[in-house]
Amino acid sequence: MVGDRLVGMLTDRDITIRGVARGLPPQGAKVREVMSTEVRYVYEDETIRDVAQVMGDLHVRRLPVLSRDKRLVGIVSLGDLALAKPTT
Repeated sequence: MVGDRLVGMLTDRDITIRGVARGLPPQGAKVREVMSTEVRYVYEDETIRDVAQVMGDLHVRRLPVLSRDKRLVGIVSLGDLALAKPTT
């Protein structure tokens, strides 16, 4: 985050594709050199069904969760969705 702004996200895939594949040294590479800068996110009040749809559409396994005033409140993963209890 820069100030209050989410500027990137780092995943194992980012490390592999942008770090290892480009030969960046793990002991010297900076997060900003390999992170994804086009951050997709969901809001904390969205339904699990909607979040699952977004994740499927984007082909991602995790997403940042923001409050409506765009503050980071968590990360949601496919595993979280699989463990979620259905609401009635």
